Amino acid sequence: MSAENPSIWRSAALLGLVAVLGTALLAVVHTMTRDRITAQERRVVLEQLHQVLPDSAYDNALHEDVLRITDEAFFQTQEPVTVYRARLGTEPVAVIMQVVAPDGYNGDIKLLVGVYADGSISGVRVVSHRETPGLGDPIEHQRSDWILDFNGRSLGNPEPAGWAVRRDGGVFDQFTGATITPRAVVEAVERALRYFEARHEYLFSYPEPEQT
Repeated sequence: MSAENPSIWRSAALLGLVAVLGTALLAVVHTMTRDRITAQERRVVLEQLHQVLPDSAYDNALHEDVLRITDEAFFQTQEPVTVYRARLGTEPVAVIMQVVAPDGYNGDIKLLVGVYADGSISGVRVVSHRETPGLGDPIEHQRSDWILDFNGRSLGNPEPAGWAVRRDGGVFDQFTGATITPRAVVEAVERALRYFEARHEYLFSYPEPEQT
């Protein structure tokens, strides 16, 4: 029995080494993938900002005039919400909020919600999601025009009861075989509008970033 001990210990040590190396490799791959996904999402956001708000509407550097806010009561997440502020000269034009609908069918749906200073929506776009292809992905502008129905909407258009999908008594279409996805988006957009209504003075009056 004692003669077998060195062999057993060598095997155990080898297995331990393999486990450590495997864990380290997975950690490296995870980090590289996470950074790549983050960079891809950032690129998509920058491309979609001008889809949410026309370039002609503002003259400041939108990607530099940024706030990060946390308000779980409105956004249902502890993660900071990025807010891009658009100005024309010194006049506030709009904000674009990068919000999350946490209750999509397959998890988080990340959105850009543009809101003009008068409280009306300039546009909404989906940044990322994991909804079922063919069922939930019509929220993408590339897949359908459904997302364009938010353009020009406000808290008074429709009335509060209308901020829901038709199945729930609202004015927004659901998808064939998929109600959870559009419901999550509608609710997230309405929450963004309600935050804007409650805090618009703060959003526009908070000091601008220093010029470098």
